[in-house]
Amino acid sequence: MPETSAHPDDPHYVSRSGWLRAAVLGANDGIVSVSSLIVGVAAANPSPGTVVIAGIAGLTAGAMSMAAGEYVSVSSQSDIERADIARETQALEEAPEEELAELAAIYRERGLSEQTALLVAKELSEHDALGAHIRDELGLSEVHAANPLQAAFTSGVTFSVAAAVPLLAAIAAPEGSIIQVVLVVTVITLAILGALGAKAGAAPVLRATLRVVFWGLFAMAVTAGIGWIFGVSV
Repeated sequence: MPETSAHPDDPHYVSRSGWLRAAVLGANDGIVSVSSLIVGVAAANPSPGTVVIAGIAGLTAGAMSMAAGEYVSVSSQSDIERADIARETQALEEAPEEELAELAAIYRERGLSEQTALLVAKELSEHDALGAHIRDELGLSEVHAANPLQAAFTSGVTFSVAAAVPLLAAIAAPEGSIIQVVLVVTVITLAILGALGAKAGAAPVLRATLRVVFWGLFAMAVTAGIGWIFGVSV
C-alpha cells in the first residue's frame, strides 16, 4: 500500500471487505439458524427448558462450524494465491522477457500506447517485477489477500453474538409466547444487521436492510415449510 494518500483519515471501504463479508455472513447465519431452531423446537415441544438447551446447542455448534468453515475455505483460497505467486516467480526467473511483454500487453489493454505501456512495464519490473505481476496480472493485493484466521475469528464471534439474541429472547419470553417473541426479535435484529453492514460498507442503508430481512425470513420460511411438509420440526 502507498505511504501517502489524499485522504489518510478516510481509507477506502474496500479495505474492509474481508472481515465485513465474514462478519455479515456469520451474524446473519447466527440469527437465522438459531431462530429457526428455536421456533421449530418450540412448536414441537414448548417446554422452556427444551428450547433453551436446543438454542445453546445450536449456538455452540453453529459458531464452531462457521469458524472452521471460514478457516478451511479461506485457507483454500490462500493456497491458490500462493501457488499462482510461485508460478509467477518461476516464470520471471525462466522467461523474464516474455513476462515483460505480458505485462506491457496488460497495460496496452488498459488504454496506454504501446511505447508507454512498455516503458511502464520496464520501470515497474526494475522496481519490483514480482509485485507488478501479482498486482496487475493476478489481481492480488494486500487488501484482498485471503486471511483465514481473520475470517474464522470474525465469523465465529459474530455468529455467537447474533445467535445469542434470539436465544435470550426465548429465555425472556413468557411461556407460550416464545415463537411470537423470537420472530419479532429476529426481524428487528436482521434489520439492525442490515443497517450496520450498510453503514460499515457505505452502501444504501434501506436496500441493504430490506435485503437482509427478506432473505433471512425467506430462509426461515423454507425451513418451517420443510418441517410442515414432512410433519417434523426442522
